[in-house]
Amino acid sequence: TVRFAARRFPKRRPFVSFTCRCSRDTPAWPEETSAVSPDGRRWFLGFLLASASGLNFCGDAESVSSSRRALRSAKVPETEYTTLPNGLKYYDIKVGGGPKAVKGSRVTLHYVAKWKGITFMTSRQGLGVTGGTPYAFDVGQSERGAVLKGLDLGVEGMRVGGQRLLIVPPELAYGSKGVQEIPPNATIELDVELLAIKQSPFG
Repeated sequence: TVRFAARRFPKRRPFVSFTCRCSRDTPAWPEETSAVSPDGRRWFLGFLLASASGLNFCGDAESVSSSRRALRSAKVPETEYTTLPNGLKYYDIKVGGGPKAVKGSRVTLHYVAKWKGITFMTSRQGLGVTGGTPYAFDVGQSERGAVLKGLDLGVEGMRVGGQRLLIVPPELAYGSKGVQEIPPNATIELDVELLAIKQSPFG
């Protein structure tokens, strides 16, 4: 007669699942789904100590995201803008700390173009590492037709890292002809973020 020794498999330890919620209404606290053994409790306390900074990260990420949404949705009164002799109006949301854009500078920037509050053109769409494909041009070269005149004039004087809002009159935008869905004599708005500057070969 052949006898087989019965094998004893180790008991499965109770487990705990964790859910991190980045919400003001629901605290970021782990949810217990089963009874926890003494060993499980010790592991659980160790997990809390090791991940305390991670739990705080949820709140930090939410705060950053909320502040960016508030910045994008904020409407600056037109009376707060500075008006130039050519009719262009600008308002600096953020003054950068880098080099200043002058005629002859090769600038790289992000822009959002709006008409009546509706975005009709932007460099922020795409898969670039900065959230889209930045646009580059030489300041002072708008007479060649390579860049919108209002954008060319509006970026002059900005510093790298700065963000500026522009209200562009028709004569510095698409004029009396318009373009595509933009009608003739339309005033447009530009949101510009200056990313980098280098000396242009045309400078």
